[in-house]
Amino acid sequence: MTRRPRPRVASQTRARLRGLHFNRLIPNILTVLALCAGLTAILYAYQGKWKFAVIAILIAAVLDALDGRVARLLGGSTKFGAELDSLSDFVSFGVAPALLVFLWSLQSAQEIGWITALVFAVCAALRLARFNTRLGVSDMPAWASNFFTGVPAPAGGGLALLPMILSFNFQNQTLAHPAITIPVMVIVACLMISRIPTYALKQVRVPHRMVMPFLLFVGLTAALLAMATWLTISVFLFVYLLSIPFSMRAYRRLQRDAADGGSDSKTDDVEADEVTGRVFEEIADTAQDDND
Repeated sequence: MTRRPRPRVASQTRARLRGLHFNRLIPNILTVLALCAGLTAILYAYQGKWKFAVIAILIAAVLDALDGRVARLLGGSTKFGAELDSLSDFVSFGVAPALLVFLWSLQSAQEIGWITALVFAVCAALRLARFNTRLGVSDMPAWASNFFTGVPAPAGGGLALLPMILSFNFQNQTLAHPAITIPVMVIVACLMISRIPTYALKQVRVPHRMVMPFLLFVGLTAALLAMATWLTISVFLFVYLLSIPFSMRAYRRLQRDAADGGSDSKTDDVEADEVTGRVFEEIADTAQDDND
């Protein structure tokens, strides 16, 4: 006996025709643009246009910083967007910097140079895979969202390009020697997959009395980027490196305060011990917002 197809409910048909509101697509649009910027950096790398390639990766980093924040502001945080963001990060800050540094410097090291590029890309993939495993986890303490576990992929991609950026500023091709670029790539790769807490700066609030100085600082930064682009970017990368010891100390202090603030019961002690080894990922903020 042939079964007749069930008629569609009118409300379901209207909902499907309406589709998604454009505002909810804006974060995904920014993510796709970041992916395109990363792929364009690979193209410039093969053409030997090193400065354009680095600029494309920097544009991808700016777009990556915007898409998550825009998603939270517009209420468009989705699992699809988080997965798309991870794939975009792998291309823009894992594959693109590895190929860029390989074509610029590591080719002369032959097999060792290619292995170094592979190690960097694989570590970026492992970090993002660890990131995806935290999707939907919302049992983090309140201060968890202030920290990343390890160096995030955009910062890792920038740090891997630091010798190249310095060579643009100082016109020194010695920085392209594999003896410099290989250790930098390996160290940055290890930082990305490490458990070292680094500042996330997601919930930083600017006090009212500091709004004007902050805007002045933004304007000054824009002027420096226009007048001394590569030197300014290098300074920001070095400042980020110098901030890691401070983030580790702040993490330990908050961890100790959280352990001391609990009750003396055995259950609370176990929970405090679990905080020590917990992995704090970028998705924790998004997951908390979705559950709210």
